[in-house]
Amino acid sequence: MKKKIFVVAAVLIGSQLIAQQVPPGREDTASKTMDEVVVTANKFPQKESATGKVVTVITKEQIMQSGGKDFSQLLNEQTGIIVNAATSNPGQNKLLFLRGATDKYTLILLDGVPLNEPAGVGGSFDLRLLSLDNIERIEILKGSQSTIYGSNSVAGVINIISKKATSTKPQFRGLLTYGSFNSFKGNANLSQKMKWLEYDINYVYNRTDGISEAKDTTGTANFDKDGFTQHAIQTVVGINVTDKLKFSPYYRFTQFKGGYDADAFIDAPNHYTASLVNTGLTGHYIFKTGTLHFNYGYDFTKRDYASQFGDFFTKGKFNQAEAYVDQRFNKNIQLVAGLDYQTYRIDVPDTTNSIISPYASLFLSSNKGLNLELGGRFNHHNQYGNNFTYSFNPSWLIQENVKLFVNITSGFRAPSIGELFGPFGANPNLKPEKSNTQEAGLQTNLVNKKLEFTVTGFNRTIDNVIIYGNNGYENRDQQHDFGAELEAGYQVNQQVSVKVNYTYVDGHITEKLGGKDTTFNNLIRRPKNNAHFFIGYKPCSNFFISASLQATGKRIDTYFDPVSFNSVPIDLKGYALLNLYAEYNLPKEKLNFFIDAKNLTDNKKYYEIYGYSVPGFNITGGFRFQL
Repeated sequence: MKKKIFVVAAVLIGSQLIAQQVPPGREDTASKTMDEVVVTANKFPQKESATGKVVTVITKEQIMQSGGKDFSQLLNEQTGIIVNAATSNPGQNKLLFLRGATDKYTLILLDGVPLNEPAGVGGSFDLRLLSLDNIERIEILKGSQSTIYGSNSVAGVINIISKKATSTKPQFRGLLTYGSFNSFKGNANLSQKMKWLEYDINYVYNRTDGISEAKDTTGTANFDKDGFTQHAIQTVVGINVTDKLKFSPYYRFTQFKGGYDADAFIDAPNHYTASLVNTGLTGHYIFKTGTLHFNYGYDFTKRDYASQFGDFFTKGKFNQAEAYVDQRFNKNIQLVAGLDYQTYRIDVPDTTNSIISPYASLFLSSNKGLNLELGGRFNHHNQYGNNFTYSFNPSWLIQENVKLFVNITSGFRAPSIGELFGPFGANPNLKPEKSNTQEAGLQTNLVNKKLEFTVTGFNRTIDNVIIYGNNGYENRDQQHDFGAELEAGYQVNQQVSVKVNYTYVDGHITEKLGGKDTTFNNLIRRPKNNAHFFIGYKPCSNFFISASLQATGKRIDTYFDPVSFNSVPIDLKGYALLNLYAEYNLPKEKLNFFIDAKNLTDNKKYYEIYGYSVPGFNITGGFRFQL
């Protein structure tokens, strides 16, 4: 406890010693979210004020201030997102919930190209395969986006934008950190942007002794630690053939390995290895009235598990090719239209599925702030046949600082190849899950754009939900989720900023058995109420300190009782985590020191997953440098 008090006191005292007057002429640091240019919303650059879609942007600065976090922990701070096990053992499986929906309903993109793990449950992608140190920016697009992004984007889309070269001279950047549980991370980055060629090469090494995944309630059982080691390589090249034509091939390889336990409260010497090969090409051709975009992506994922029950491995291959055009007819009319082709393959059994999808979205805008998107997508799957999705997104910008929006959309998730033909409970007659989503809200900037907030309400219904029943996979149930979100930020002055977000989510599933419907709450591990508070203080251009408090409400979980062999519901109490971050930049920003302290109150009494440990107070320190 004395150590924690000393750390906090040292940082706070340091902030006063370094504090000085803000240099004259420094620009106002007020946030201007509605002026932010985003790409993910409609596949072409536009200001947030011009789209009716709900977008959250994680900036380069926010990522730079997350040197002591991993990808899942940063996502877990965002409005509407819960990453289960984000604050548990680093190597533990991370489950993403966006607006109450499980991870199979959220599409992950890397530079606009979908990522998929065909051998995974539902085709969802493992967040542990992504390193935060390879990422420049993240755009989170909420609500059903199947019209322009296809399958799996029922709850939303997370587009990860990788690091790119920015300097005409070779730049070498690095990161070194060390922290609790003998955790070490090193990152090396080399980049250069020339007239005809640009490149960015990145390597990450990350390891930790970790803690025991399973909770030792006695404190004397000597459960072994379940460590985690990751290697991640990324190479992105840009070839500027002309000032209008560009190709960007890329190659990424990630491998991680670690230990895992048998079950809740049960230790075991199990271990696993997982890897991802992600390679492909993006490019574009600019013509007089628009741009032709094209991309190809290939994912190969492999997992090996070794446990007391024997060894188990999976392999999956995913190919995706797409071409689309954004065509500007005039300043008020723009069209995005394209063709997408995807294949999914697993080795056991050796099977391939495919889906081909033409789509189009028309964007109309008036000179009085009215904007409208109308879109549709036709999907042909080689197994289940055809389905169609649509989008209707009007918005109204009032006096440049108040936006009202409504989104009425349909979405779908194609049954994964594992559900159709995999080794466990496969059913080749499965149909796609189909969703209908309605959302409405308001986004505004007030007080000279120093105060900003967004309020959104949403309602989502998914039919033909695929469940694992007594006879394997089947389409049977209906899922209904609804809720509201609030994001607010206030730039008090040039030194102090405050942010808060709050999410309310509720939902239930309706089971259809024996001609009768049974409805019950099924949002396992997802709280109805979740809030995050943040305050940042920048006394001078070189120093920054922030504190955050994440309050997670009570949840329900299920526990497999080894005695009765039944799944037993468990109530999980709510909890709050207090975190502190500080950084100091030397002149010209060539060297940056930071410290990231989490769970300052040393709370070990909460569960993210019933029967599994949480680390309590932990701290990471490190530095970034640039040559």
